[in-house]
Amino acid sequence: MTMPYQQQLDELARLIHQHTVNEGVNSTELPSLSLIRESDITEPIFRLNEASFCIVVQGQKEMLLGQERFQYGPGSYIVATMDLPVSGQVIEASPVAPYLALKLEFTNSEILEVVQHTRLSPKSNDDTRRAMYVSKTSPELLNAVIRLAQLLEGDTEDIFMLFPLFKKEILYRVLKGPQGSALRQMAQEGSHTYRIRNVIEHIVTHVRLPVRIEELAELANMSQASFHRHFKAVTAMSPLQFIKQLRLQEARRLLMSQAVDASEAAYQVGYESPSQFSREYSRLFGCPPMEDIKRLRGSLY
Repeated sequence: MTMPYQQQLDELARLIHQHTVNEGVNSTELPSLSLIRESDITEPIFRLNEASFCIVVQGQKEMLLGQERFQYGPGSYIVATMDLPVSGQVIEASPVAPYLALKLEFTNSEILEVVQHTRLSPKSNDDTRRAMYVSKTSPELLNAVIRLAQLLEGDTEDIFMLFPLFKKEILYRVLKGPQGSALRQMAQEGSHTYRIRNVIEHIVTHVRLPVRIEELAELANMSQASFHRHFKAVTAMSPLQFIKQLRLQEARRLLMSQAVDASEAAYQVGYESPSQFSREYSRLFGCPPMEDIKRLRGSLY
């Protein structure tokens, strides 16, 4: 018999708390599964968010995709159907009641495998949906997530045998959810969402190289007007805004991890003008490049 909903949330919170040794993201021995704990409100974190399912059991978080805000808390989950440049911030947490979440990454082939073994199918190739959404966790989905998390308390043989099954069940329940068609669209070859996903994979792989919108539209097998419309419907950004944010995030990573100055970072990610790079960097991150990196490095100590 399924336990009451709040008791389910409490059990998942217990499991996450028990297996999060450090603040922030904790990897686990289960492939593609991580557990998150934050005992305080965080600054906005800019990153490339992988295709994933993330459920919150305690605290609140806000995610920004383009200019669109997603807030989610206990009993809610957020799905990203493809890689997206986002900023995320924990907005409710404390040492007594930390933010607790479970994140499960997935691939297009994993979604396709589940879809092919069910009667689930997208409504139409033209039903372009946003590549990120928040939804309420059903008791059935929550039960599947708990059983997956409980594998952390089992032995290696249990993990090897049961993790793939529990992961498929979670994906199945998400696909059956009220907004699951967005995820199904991503796996349907030939759909507008599928083609936009292919373009995004190309952009992410070649983020430092010059890019022409005409070439991206051709890669998507769309006219430029249609490509621009569908790309924005999926990502909440124009192609140029998407590329710009991705490049600025990559430049920030270079500045943090390598001994390069702002001009060198700008050139490495495809900017021809260091002054334009500095202006756009300041607009996104709130201050000029080297001042931002100095602040970030200071926060690590």
